[in-house]
Amino acid sequence: MNDAALVSVLQHPAVWRGDGRMGAAPATVPSAFRALDAQLPGGGWAVGSVTELLLGNGTGSGELPLLWPALGQIARAREVVLIAPPQVPYAPAWQQAGIDPGRMLWLQPASVTESLWAMEQALREPACGAVLGWIQGFIDDRACRRLQLAAKSGQSYGFLLRPGRGHPVPSPLPLRLSVATTDEGWQVHILKRRGLPLTAPVCLTRQEARYALAGLAPAVVAAGSLSATASRLTH
Repeated sequence: MNDAALVSVLQHPAVWRGDGRMGAAPATVPSAFRALDAQLPGGGWAVGSVTELLLGNGTGSGELPLLWPALGQIARAREVVLIAPPQVPYAPAWQQAGIDPGRMLWLQPASVTESLWAMEQALREPACGAVLGWIQGFIDDRACRRLQLAAKSGQSYGFLLRPGRGHPVPSPLPLRLSVATTDEGWQVHILKRRGLPLTAPVCLTRQEARYALAGLAPAVVAAGSLSATASRLTH
């Protein structure tokens, strides 16, 4: 094979190369943080996939502003599902982030097993665009694979939020981030992605978060609050 033919083969979109993030990149929605999108495969959060966020400061420590710009885009057409959040969702904050609380479902399962089941069902549901699950307990590889398959089936965006410090145990999920809250904003370590790992952290500021949200049109919210009903997901 001559050099020209070899280059042609290597440039084919089906060929994965270890020296970069290119290849058959999935469809994505931008995080709206430029420094982060520059490091995420496809330039954002991938549709049909589950992203794991390990929260160094514990769950409920200010991680949501990292996701709000993307969730605002997703919620324009599909619903956002919150499973076992550490605090009761504050509807005005979501509204200010450009997300109509009327397009949200809030579930509070009684156990890790029930939370994983609910997350899997929601990821498969076509009406659900994004599913956020705060899981405190152990999750085995089989459960992670089921979530990933469910997201692919429903073409949804999954976010698995877990407390995590130090070196996490391996996971089959394709994208894993470690997020630590700082005085200025967030320090994000990309632990796993398609292509080469990123050794240096991505530093994001709260000012960037405000700029990211400023690009979203305010949601028009009807009277009412977050829906705590999920009968559609259980039948």
